[in-house]
Amino acid sequence: MASNFKILVHRNSENLHLRLTGDFDGISAQKLLNVLDENCSNVRKIFVHTCCLKKIYPSAQELFQKNHHFTNGQSAVLIFTGENGKQIAPEGSRFL
Repeated sequence: MASNFKILVHRNSENLHLRLTGDFDGISAQKLLNVLDENCSNVRKIFVHTCCLKKIYPSAQELFQKNHHFTNGQSAVLIFTGENGKQIAPEGSRFL
């Protein structure tokens, strides 16, 4: 994982907020997938805030987009915010 990558997790009622900071590499993408898998139960919306990402590696983008099946069986809506959201968001995601 990029040494400066962090995920700040905040949950309020039925929403999960994930703020990504630092560089997004392959290990960071896997970490995001794990955090989503561990935290997506009983939420309606998952906001992934990307404005604090500095660099996005193409391999991380591909890894995340191909393995984003964390909401299997869940009805959560995945929403990306920030300029970097469109780079890492899987197909069918929403943007703010």
